[in-house]
Amino acid sequence: MGTMADLPFLPYGKPVLDRDDIEAVTAVLESDFLTMGPQIGAFEQAFAETTAAPHAVACSNGTAALHLATMALGIGPGDTVVVPAITFLATANAVRMTGGEVVFADVDPTTGLMLPDHVEEAAARAASPVKAVYPVHMAGRLVDMPAVAAMAAKKGWAIVEDSCHALGGRYRHADGSDGRVGDCRYADMAVFSFHPTKTISSGEGGMITCRDAAMRDRMLLLRNHGMTKDGFVNRDLAFDSEGAPNPWYYEMQALGFNYRLSEIHCALGLSQTRKLDRIAARRREMRALYDERLAPLAPTLRTVGDQGNSDAVLHLYLVHIDFAAVGMDRAAVMNRLKAAGIGTQVLYTPVAWQPYYRARYGMPDLPGAAAFYGSSLALPFYNGLSDADIDRVVDTVTAVIGN
Repeated sequence: MGTMADLPFLPYGKPVLDRDDIEAVTAVLESDFLTMGPQIGAFEQAFAETTAAPHAVACSNGTAALHLATMALGIGPGDTVVVPAITFLATANAVRMTGGEVVFADVDPTTGLMLPDHVEEAAARAASPVKAVYPVHMAGRLVDMPAVAAMAAKKGWAIVEDSCHALGGRYRHADGSDGRVGDCRYADMAVFSFHPTKTISSGEGGMITCRDAAMRDRMLLLRNHGMTKDGFVNRDLAFDSEGAPNPWYYEMQALGFNYRLSEIHCALGLSQTRKLDRIAARRREMRALYDERLAPLAPTLRTVGDQGNSDAVLHLYLVHIDFAAVGMDRAAVMNRLKAAGIGTQVLYTPVAWQPYYRARYGMPDLPGAAAFYGSSLALPFYNGLSDADIDRVVDTVTAVIGN
């Protein structure tokens, strides 16, 4: 096995690029387009096919995807969106960026998922009318979307699935049919991130899937400064004396953003999308190995199972540790693991506890979120890990926390 100095540091997550990924990027660098060329359309089409969604819109990152989706829904001042307390900042921030308000929902203390009862309780606390709910597939485990969708339909709420952790996941529906995360069967839109630690990476990047073509067109407009070269309003400026469009002319028809994704990023994302099945299969193998090897550490360390009729592709491998039983706080455990070459992370501090949101909304009572945060720890989980690496992680964790 070698000495400690011989062993590489294993971070909690990192991108894994193959030769074909590098060649895809190199081909773009040797082409005529570095932005707004053929790769973006190819990436969007491949991603829509992969998720079984009618439409897909690529953008600069997952936060931009959430912002575009929120703008497409028309959320603004006077509207409230239900957001789980356990998520990344961007899920809530996108709502505030449009002037909407956030009401934070509690989550299951083991999975970190927002349940229908949590949505209902949060909506009852909202100070203004709820317009939408943003379920988050935390760590890749899937929210009970049929139940959330049924509730939202009765209330007239829109749904945006924050699927940034869940690419490749599948559902088994009550009628026996299969569904895919991102197919928008139970949501108006689903958003994804291609940050380097995600299941597939484009370096930076995001994607929104949807079923409504008008909503897609709205997001395409907003991602490019609100600018278009079609459907002109100022006809006196747009057309020449013979009624043909002036070749230089464009219009800004809405206040948009520069949320475009470059051809370089799209080429990498497209290359990785094409091998998602292989990536997902390896993640399922790694999860099964972790589950098996960590089982003897219960109840001091607990793993997390699947939810209902779902087949998750995990983005993170989270465990829950009884730090009081270990006799060390979490920071001490993390530091000892780091010294042994094992990287870990805490995902996430409840967003409701962040100073900005605490100052705006106070401190809601969220016992599930507090419990999830207090005991969770993410272990190394990325496709570059070998079985031997996972054995090393488990052996090191066992040595640090005891049995």
